[in-house]
Amino acid sequence: MNRYRLAFIIALLALVFAFFGFDLQRFFTLEMLKTQHAALADYRMAHPIAAGALYGAIYVLAAGLSLPGAAVLTLAGGAVFGLLWGTLIVSFASTLGATLAFLAARFLFRDAVQARFGERLKAIDAGMSREGSFYLFTLRLAPVFPFFMINLLMGLTSMPIRTFYGVSQLGMLAGTIVYVNAGTELAKLESLSGIFSPALLVSFTLLGLFPLLARRLVDAVEARKIYEPWDRPRRYDSNLVVIGAGAAGLVSAYIAAAVKAKVVLIEKHRMGGDCLNTGCVPSKALIRTAKLLNRIRRASEFGIRRASADFDFAAAMERVQQVILKVAPHDSVQRYTELGVEVMAGEAKIVSPWAVEVKATSGSRLITARSIVIAAGARPFVPAIPGLEEAGYLTSDTVWDLRVLPQRLLVLGGGPIGCELAQCFARFGSQVIQVEMLPRLLMHEDPEVSEIVANRFRAEGVDVRLEYQAKGIEVENGEKILIAEHQGEQCRIPFDEMLVAVGRIANTEGYGLEELGIATTPARTVEANEYLQTLYPNIYACGDVAGPFQFTHIAAHQAGYAAVNALFGHLWKFRVDDSVIPWAIFTDPEVARVGLNEREAKAQSVPYELSLFHLDELDRAITDGETSGFVKVLTVPGRDRILGATLVGEHAGELIAEFVMAMKHGVGLNKLLSTIHVYPTLAEANRYAAGVWKRAHAPEAMLRWTTRYHAWRRG
Repeated sequence: MNRYRLAFIIALLALVFAFFGFDLQRFFTLEMLKTQHAALADYRMAHPIAAGALYGAIYVLAAGLSLPGAAVLTLAGGAVFGLLWGTLIVSFASTLGATLAFLAARFLFRDAVQARFGERLKAIDAGMSREGSFYLFTLRLAPVFPFFMINLLMGLTSMPIRTFYGVSQLGMLAGTIVYVNAGTELAKLESLSGIFSPALLVSFTLLGLFPLLARRLVDAVEARKIYEPWDRPRRYDSNLVVIGAGAAGLVSAYIAAAVKAKVVLIEKHRMGGDCLNTGCVPSKALIRTAKLLNRIRRASEFGIRRASADFDFAAAMERVQQVILKVAPHDSVQRYTELGVEVMAGEAKIVSPWAVEVKATSGSRLITARSIVIAAGARPFVPAIPGLEEAGYLTSDTVWDLRVLPQRLLVLGGGPIGCELAQCFARFGSQVIQVEMLPRLLMHEDPEVSEIVANRFRAEGVDVRLEYQAKGIEVENGEKILIAEHQGEQCRIPFDEMLVAVGRIANTEGYGLEELGIATTPARTVEANEYLQTLYPNIYACGDVAGPFQFTHIAAHQAGYAAVNALFGHLWKFRVDDSVIPWAIFTDPEVARVGLNEREAKAQSVPYELSLFHLDELDRAITDGETSGFVKVLTVPGRDRILGATLVGEHAGELIAEFVMAMKHGVGLNKLLSTIHVYPTLAEANRYAAGVWKRAHAPEAMLRWTTRYHAWRRG
């Protein structure tokens, strides 16, 4: 705590102690006001300006210090100055005092609250920036809420001072007039509770709801303008139409069916979307085979003199298809039909905010619905590299058709997909050249994460080429050659097959967004608000098509909000909670993360403390021969609240779950440390990372005393 803040606290405490120590509150009672009314009125008649200034200063000081007696002071304004001047003085004095209390709370407590509840406060600040004026106005209009508490709590938010002052002055005016007017009839008052009758309190409370109702009215008017060019159906065929049967679409349809809504699910290609058919499921199946092959080759590390595998690439790829077939029933037409979903195969096009046209081989059909959920997914992004189309290429969609192992595979891209598949094919025996235009692999992760992965790749034979930018592709005498630029010089890289893995792009074309005027973001995803609503409040977007995260588990998470808001949003809507987002990259070693890493914390100027535990100190990692990696935890300085965790190592994707739960439910490292973990397991690494934090915050003064105590006990 700096000396200015300390001095300010001392000054405030001195004033408050003086108020109560000298029993000044006795002057702020209704009985005292009645007794001194005549004297105060005489002084005001003799010295009108001085009386007004002195009264206003006392009011500002009392309100600024949040002292009791504001009600009596307001009555005094009416009793001494009359309705007009009393209202004028009280209105400005009370607002100035409230603003001082607001500023004091911000100066004294905002930093501490930010340090402890920073992530939660972000959501509150975001809400205040959108509707803070309405909330404050509502609270000011309803006198059942203690104003001094409102002042202090608002000071902890990011509300601008000008907004707080203006809204407070306007919002408190009605209550001020009631109290000042009561003061003009001071002789008739028997108690402060008699000022507000129950009917008047109810009236003010209803008046306090007016801003929120007005906001709803404004939203309704804006929506009416948006819908004006369209003819709304009198009846609807269904409650919900879902476009796309990937992770987001399936979950949306499932939830709608679970609450007995009539839902139509439309898919033009394959049920399960990318995750089942070309993404998560096939890639993890292939990784499993490649990892087994790698472990067999490492057999000598485990005391096995000889071990070999008769490897068949085509059989491995066929196994991938078998895995897909085994998982497919979970996402099948039959299952969802049994759940109560009407599943349609065909191309969907939104022709109005309430109508979707479906074109199938059997013809077309128009379906009307109260709400529509867009879950159209994403596809691999293919850059415009000269010669790429002519030479041919693979993507994460088409690589699964391979049955002959490429002798030389060029992987373009150093992100999660490129890294996972580059390592797989290298383990199968391809000569893999991985080309990345950025300075390191996995650029969104911390540098040491990239270093561990790159070193493992090189050890396994992957030719990692960083800061190489693809300029074009040529075919000379039947051989494909990538022309790339590296450090200002051009180089030629021959290859047999190229896997393009430079990212994914949302599917936003071909199903009516352009005709309806639904906008896309600079990231080329569908533009949606915090409720996942698009331009039309009854049309929602979720999953990869909405972004910003392109993970199956996030698509499912968003789909829950989209479905509930689409079905019940006319009653109450829910903002998407994306405060704790985990993900994993299934290289070997695996990389998993939740919350901030060091790179992001530095970029956002977020202060943090670092606790790092290396797996080469963990018993289970040593016994398994998997000591490459670490657990890194970022915490609030001086506290055990977790800002983020990064795990690198065997089964990191599973181990991250403990930190996800901890962050979601506010569990700190102290509680994680006190939780029993089975020995020997990899999960102990999480506990040991918490132990690193604890040792860094050992109570040194107490330990010095215990040293003396034990020495005394020894005699």
